[in-house]
Amino acid sequence: MIGVGVVGYGYWGPNLVRNFAETPGSRVVAVSDLSPERLQRVTHRYPAVATTTDADALITNPAVDAVVIATPVATHFDLAMRALTAGKHVWVEKPLAATSDEARRLRDEAATRRRVLMVDHTFVYTGAVRKIGELVRAGALGDLYYYDSVRVNLGLFQYDVDVMWDLAVHDLSIMDYVLDARPRAVSALGSAHVPGRTANVAYLTCLFEDSLIAHFHVNWLAPVKVRRTLIGGDKQMIVFDDLEPSEKVRVYDKGITVDPGLEGRHEMLVSYRTGDMWAPQLDATEALSGAARDFLGSIDTG
Repeated sequence: MIGVGVVGYGYWGPNLVRNFAETPGSRVVAVSDLSPERLQRVTHRYPAVATTTDADALITNPAVDAVVIATPVATHFDLAMRALTAGKHVWVEKPLAATSDEARRLRDEAATRRRVLMVDHTFVYTGAVRKIGELVRAGALGDLYYYDSVRVNLGLFQYDVDVMWDLAVHDLSIMDYVLDARPRAVSALGSAHVPGRTANVAYLTCLFEDSLIAHFHVNWLAPVKVRRTLIGGDKQMIVFDDLEPSEKVRVYDKGITVDPGLEGRHEMLVSYRTGDMWAPQLDATEALSGAARDFLGSIDTG
């Protein structure tokens, strides 16, 4: 039985406590938060779980094997490093840290101490993203042309990271899972429209081999909420709309056919193919539950 301690019981912490409490092979030992009112809610729902306002007391608790961190990004590095040096396995809410240098230092520390360090990229465990990855790897879309993602809304502004560090990490983790390939070039452009704040509108582009291009738009200043990804291939195309209550993933038998025409002809002949649309059945298992099982399984297997 793996003893779990959760640091942070704000927005996401209650979901983490619930999932680790319900996952076989784990036991929530303690929860830490700076708010006594939040800790009272923990005690009311989980009477056997110890509570404390001191994160160090949780980290050094010998009954805690794994520390789960769900606090503001600015605190991630310090808390995670203290947990790793205390010999604990560590789960950190995205993003792992506030800078890439901090992320590398945590990765190296975990490797040195042979401890599991996991970032909670929850979307990777959703039925929708799993199905998209399955279709792409099976060749259902053929050779990929583009990967286009939009994640925008009015807010919520973060004080310690910019919109790329807050939102684009979702889409980059999804792309990394679906494509299983590393880009050969990356560019990013962001702009800040609130004095004293970091970038709140940003565009990122990744170039891959074979002319595949991925583009991401993230924005805290949009009038509507959009969570949509388009993936185009030479056989089929996918539209993933995470805000759809049903049919989040739609596969379209649409595309083009290029005919070089007569020998020696300079102009290519392009014809358009319009076929059926179908929506695959998706696994409805809660994504966070799958992520928790993966984390615990990694600890068990080393």
